[in-house]
Amino acid sequence: QVQLVESGGGLVQAGGSLRLSCAASGLIFSTYAMGWFRQNPGKEREFVATINWDGVIKHYADSMKGRFTISRDNAKNTVYLEMARLKPDDTAVYYCAARRGTYYYTGGYEYWGQGTQVTVSS
Repeated sequence: QVQLVESGGGLVQAGGSLRLSCAASGLIFSTYAMGWFRQNPGKEREFVATINWDGVIKHYADSMKGRFTISRDNAKNTVYLEMARLKPDDTAVYYCAARRGTYYYTGGYEYWGQGTQVTVSS
């Protein structure tokens, strides 16, 4: 079965950086677009970033542009989210997701990881 396993979350001070990883298995990774989302308790899941199958096309939520970078390594079946200049408002559980297709997508994802907590202290 398809598994997405996130790692790299933790506690960081405002202005700091973190790199999240998401290792995928059980799918042909290069045939899937990948995305990152985040969610806080009581709030809707929020789109963060997405990347197409070969990593050429990337798309970000406006509030993440210039601070977050999504990338992927198809040889390692892994997608990354590098987060810089973190703010307390970035505190959330971050999820990676996979959707079959050659483009990038901000929704309609088929598979989800279990999430990794990112906490940014002020």
